Amino acid sequence: MAKWAKFPYLGEFKYTAASLRKQWARLHAADCEPAPDTTEAWAAWVLFHNGEFRAAVDAGLKAGPSGINAANKASCIHATYLEPKEQARQDIYLAVAERAQQLQQRAPDNANAWYWQAYALGRYSQGISVAKALAEGLGTRVRKALDNTLKLAPQHAGAHLALAAFHAEVIDKVGILIGGLTYGAKKEVGLKHYQTALTLTPHSAIALVEYANGLVMLEGERHLNEATALYQQAAALQPADAMERLDIEMAKAELAED
Repeated sequence: MAKWAKFPYLGEFKYTAASLRKQWARLHAADCEPAPDTTEAWAAWVLFHNGEFRAAVDAGLKAGPSGINAANKASCIHATYLEPKEQARQDIYLAVAERAQQLQQRAPDNANAWYWQAYALGRYSQGISVAKALAEGLGTRVRKALDNTLKLAPQHAGAHLALAAFHAEVIDKVGILIGGLTYGAKKEVGLKHYQTALTLTPHSAIALVEYANGLVMLEGERHLNEATALYQQAAALQPADAMERLDIEMAKAELAED
C-alpha cells in the first residue's frame, strides 16, 4: 500500500474503545453498523474515528471478516477526501469493491458489505465519468447493491443518500427521459431518498451537502439559494469524529467557492 496522506486534524479526536462504545449509536446512525464483536475490530474502528485511516485499514484487515467494514470505510473516506492522485483513488475504490464482494459471499446479510461496494463503485464511476460507467453496467451494480442494503437495513441513511445521488447523477448526465426509461432514474424518487436521509440523520453534514448538490442537479439553478443554505447548515455543525470533520470542511470549501 502506497504512503497515505495524513488526516490534517490528527489528535483532535481521542476515542478509546470504552469511549467509542458510549458514542457508537450516535456515530453510526447513518450506516447502521452493528457494534463490533471482537477486540480487534473495536481497535480498527477506534483508529478510524480518530482519523488514523491507514492504520484502521491495516487493523481491520488483520481482524478478519469482523473488521472488513472498518477497513473499507477507512479506505473510502481516505480516498474521497485525502488522496490527491486520481489513479490511487480509483485503485482504492476497486480494492474496496472486491473486499466487499467477498464479504457478501461470506455474510450476505451484512448490510454494509453491500453498501461499501456500492459506495466504492459509485465513486469509481464518478472518476471514469458517470456516462461511461452507465455504459459499462456499473450503474446497475451500484443500484442492486444499494437495494440490497436497504432491504437489510431500511434505516440506512447512507444508502438512501447514495441512491438519491444515483437518480440525480443519471438524470443530470443523460436527462429525465433516457434516465427513466433506461436506468429507472426518477427525479421524485431521488428527492424522496434525499429527504429520507435527512430525516434519519438531520444533523449530518454530508447529508446536507449531498442534498444541496442533488437539489441543483434535479431542480436546476433556481434552487441555488436553498443549496447555499444547506451548505451553511452543514458548515455550522460540530464534528464528533474525523469523518464528520472532513464532511464539515468540505461544506466550508463549497461555500468559499460561491
